[in-house]
Amino acid sequence: MNNNEKILLVDDDLSFCASLCRSLERRGYMVTVAHSVDDAMTLCEQFTPEMAVVDLKLENRSGLNLIPVLRQRFPSIKMLMLTGYSSIATTVEAIKLGADNYLQKPASTTEILAALENHTSPPSASNAELSPPSLDRIEWEHIQRVLAENEGNISETARQLGMHRRTLQRKLQKRPAKK
Repeated sequence: MNNNEKILLVDDDLSFCASLCRSLERRGYMVTVAHSVDDAMTLCEQFTPEMAVVDLKLENRSGLNLIPVLRQRFPSIKMLMLTGYSSIATTVEAIKLGADNYLQKPASTTEILAALENHTSPPSASNAELSPPSLDRIEWEHIQRVLAENEGNISETARQLGMHRRTLQRKLQKRPAKK
């Protein structure tokens, strides 16, 4: 049993937060929800979470901005980066910044808890067949890497990629291509 461990859930998707929060609370966890990086930082002044589930793509700032802050303030916290926009570049960046694990949405409560508690990938991810990525996937990975190098600056990333800013924004709003 988890002895009422405290989990910080940071995601701007209100319905996802409500659903995951209910599921975690049914399992005995105490969940505090924040919908932005700033909200999460404010909440962490009032309580000490043992675990954190942080979404990568938040409305105003990337969840990557929160990881080093949480790691510095709570060195033993178990952190999971959760996103519907996964790429190798953001996975590596999240781990370098201090996340313990990284999952792509949609992920079940069981997968999220397994990733948090065991620091291991869920079985579905480890059983994936190795195959070369598609050209669309390679493009997505490249865009994510250049965007990370430019610290999320869309205009500069578009200039470096030789594309219009609006084209880049449209590409970023889509889900990543299948591997």
